[in-house]
Amino acid sequence: MLCEIDREDDDRAFGLCDFGQDFPELGYVSLAELEGLRGRWGLPIERNLHFVPDKPLSGYTREARLAGRIVA
Repeated sequence: MLCEIDREDDDRAFGLCDFGQDFPELGYVSLAELEGLRGRWGLPIERNLHFVPDKPLSGYTREARLAGRIVA
């Protein structure tokens, strides 16, 4: 769940990430790295154009840490 892209480095974004290790965390991530990731069935990750947040990022972070994964 990315919320901003670095203005000085357009490959660097900030948000809530979980790379399948059951340890969701806030931090910076490389967009090029994300493009290379594959999920279940070998599919790439996608941007959800219809996602409408119903709480601040801190709320999603708290829920993700409790669940051990991002729940959105």
